[in-house]
Amino acid sequence: MMPLLSPSFLFIFIFIIFPSSHSIPFILIHGIADQCSHLGVKKITQQLINFSGVEGYCIEVGNGYWDSWFMPLLDQAKVVCEKVKKMKELKEGYNIVGLSQGNLIGRGVVEFCEGGPPVKNFISLSGPHAGTASVPLCGSGTLCIIADNLIKEGVYSDYVQAHLAPSGYLKLPNAIPAYLDKCRFLPLLNNELPDKRNSTYKERFSSLQNLVLIMFEEDNVLIPKETSWFGYYPDGAFNPILQPQQTKLYTEDWIGLRTLDEAGRVKFISASGGHIGISDADMKKYVVPYLNDQTSTEHSTSKSGSRRMMQRVNRRELFRAT
Repeated sequence: MMPLLSPSFLFIFIFIIFPSSHSIPFILIHGIADQCSHLGVKKITQQLINFSGVEGYCIEVGNGYWDSWFMPLLDQAKVVCEKVKKMKELKEGYNIVGLSQGNLIGRGVVEFCEGGPPVKNFISLSGPHAGTASVPLCGSGTLCIIADNLIKEGVYSDYVQAHLAPSGYLKLPNAIPAYLDKCRFLPLLNNELPDKRNSTYKERFSSLQNLVLIMFEEDNVLIPKETSWFGYYPDGAFNPILQPQQTKLYTEDWIGLRTLDEAGRVKFISASGGHIGISDADMKKYVVPYLNDQTSTEHSTSKSGSRRMMQRVNRRELFRAT
């Protein structure tokens, strides 16, 4: 006759076979020249829902396509902030998946949003986190002609900063004084202004449980592509490309990136493909584990070699308003 299992052993057995779920919803924020109703965005959103088994929502800003180009990013972040605060589905916390420019809006929500629900994991695909040295490719349509004419007016002019969204993160290495003085979004988001550094922004950003930074090896939209990892050019030159750990943003820990990295909570991932060109396999490997809380497996690598194993952090830091 088999001996009876002790209650403690039975509990451990059940926990292993039927692990508890701590899944929370995610929101997806699309990039420039896109909107939630577009086929590609709908496909990614639905794939993430299907692959992870959790609820997900694409959050639209205004009319989407037009406003992604012409609404200032600070205003876009405010719109999303108000939307997430009103969504009862997110009140216990949520994850963010950002696509390209959408990552900066998402980070704006993390850093600037007063009284919003807590953000647990932030998964970034092709995010221009350290800026870009070129306006994203557009085309020859009417909208693109308008954008091009605005750029010719001077990207750091007050008028362009107020009317062209990507001007808020265009960082020309040969015009850093003008960038710091006139650019209205990224210098605030990255705490780059010495006399205006905000400890609350740093505290909120460094409270993330995981920051997943996915750079695509053939990305020719972001200049340089290493901006997806917070890498960038040195001030005053277009070479060499500094790795994130070589930048002042990291070494002086302006927004808490170094704090997160030293705690093992930053995942620098290099994936094959062009801009946001993630395959189903890579989506399942690099994104889905952070949506359904299976973050104990190793799949994070840096360009220079191996990175830390993914760690599970069993705590949630709430936003603290000042």
